[in-house]
Amino acid sequence: MTKDSTSPTDSTWTGMVSVDDTALAVTDTGGPGIPVVYLNGQFATQGYWRRVIADLGAGWRHITYDERDRGRKSKTSADYSFEAAVRDVDAVLAARGVERALVVGWSYGAFVGAHWASRNPDRAVGAVLVDGAQPSDWLTEEMQQRMLRMFRRMSWLMWLLRPTGLTPRMTAEQMANSNIELGKLARKRELGPVLDNITVPVRYVLASGVSFGSKGDEQERIRADLDPVFERSSNIRLSAKVPSNHGAILRKDYRAVAEAVREVAGLGRGALRTGPAD
Repeated sequence: MTKDSTSPTDSTWTGMVSVDDTALAVTDTGGPGIPVVYLNGQFATQGYWRRVIADLGAGWRHITYDERDRGRKSKTSADYSFEAAVRDVDAVLAARGVERALVVGWSYGAFVGAHWASRNPDRAVGAVLVDGAQPSDWLTEEMQQRMLRMFRRMSWLMWLLRPTGLTPRMTAEQMANSNIELGKLARKRELGPVLDNITVPVRYVLASGVSFGSKGDEQERIRADLDPVFERSSNIRLSAKVPSNHGAILRKDYRAVAEAVREVAGLGRGALRTGPAD
């Protein structure tokens, strides 16, 4: 493990965190504020969060990392499963000496954040879930075949972009199967109980319109499946429905995401002795 600071709790630390058969590239700004761990979209990188982090400012402890095989530094693995992604949250927090954290996840990361908060009620300050973790039965056999075809068609482009870190070093089949696994986890009978089990404050920020690979009003119908969750869960609420689409939300509506973080932190402030210095 490498680092650029001899006092990682007081200033920015960057380095590699070992977990299982791999290592993850991690950045930790340090400081006394509430630790916020950012969970990326399925094939995204930690750089996607820069606008949210800038809006929140230095009064928070921002922890970002690139998942297995993502970005330019995180290493390959034999396990790209969802359970591995949830384990990675614990590995990063343990390596940085963080006991309690507020999780913020976008897309795939929202599912990871929901599961982590559900499983760790004593460690989660709260969760902000950005256009993901909607319990919906959207995965069909036709959808699975569509995803397999799409990733196979795009494999040449992803291969060309790999040196930039913009695409993962996973095969087309691995990427498609990761999406298919997520579709199974999103089913109402699977995700519904996970959300109902969360006891800490949760705020959703939802996009509008389509996402990559979706058709027509598919995404809006999936988002609408959250309404029963809001109705039955006193601690889970919609913070904002923003005009940007799924892929642009962290770029165009980062202020809404940052505001949701502040909202959750205010509700969960009693979970920590220190809070953000806004």
